[in-house]
Amino acid sequence: MYINSDLTAIAVIPGLLIFAYVYKKDKVEKEPIGLVIRTIIAGAASCLVAGFAEGIEMQFLPKYPQGTIQYALLTSFAVAAFCEEIVKYLAMRLFTWRYQGFNYRFDGIVYGVAAAVGFAIFENVSYVAQYGFQTGIVRAFTAVPLHASCGVFMGVFYAYSKKAAILGQSPARFTLLALLVPMLLHGVYDTMAFMGEAGTLPLLVLVVIMYFVVIRTINKMSAADYREGFYPKARSIDIDIDRY
Repeated sequence: MYINSDLTAIAVIPGLLIFAYVYKKDKVEKEPIGLVIRTIIAGAASCLVAGFAEGIEMQFLPKYPQGTIQYALLTSFAVAAFCEEIVKYLAMRLFTWRYQGFNYRFDGIVYGVAAAVGFAIFENVSYVAQYGFQTGIVRAFTAVPLHASCGVFMGVFYAYSKKAAILGQSPARFTLLALLVPMLLHGVYDTMAFMGEAGTLPLLVLVVIMYFVVIRTINKMSAADYREGFYPKARSIDIDIDRY
């Protein structure tokens, strides 16, 4: 492994630029930068946890030859998507769930992308150190946006789960969606990536669609956020949420 300033830059900057774009779109009430940084760091740490969990899980799963569809599906959905999206969710929730300033739907997107970008940056440093600058360029337009996109969808449903909890409703349905939707996107992406040349064209199509849908979602949620506060007007914003 080898890393220098150029390799570090290409590994780190794409994720930070994506987060900066999302953070700028949070127009109603900016989330505290300290909380955001802690969430990014937690996301980065979760990459280590995911690697450990994936290694253990692989010992108990069936073995298929690399390049086969069975290997691609199993590794993508049951290992990578399953473990990585769970640890990113936990990293996000650890610092943000009880924060009372988490009171608008777009806040969930900010936190979801923060955890995802932290994960992606840590993972990217490892890949670039092993495979070089060209790998960093490719991942800047593919794998890093993939993680961020999963963070967007995770954040949308995470916000709905927080709103449900604040209103005294069960957040379970939205919590499940906050995990399953990113897992599905992540699993499909990785399956195509593991298929090598056969998956290249479908992967590129998926990436283009992903860009379009995610940017549209971010813009739509940002524009509507001023109408999406979680607290009914008749209730105080100082509601005690510790019991949730």
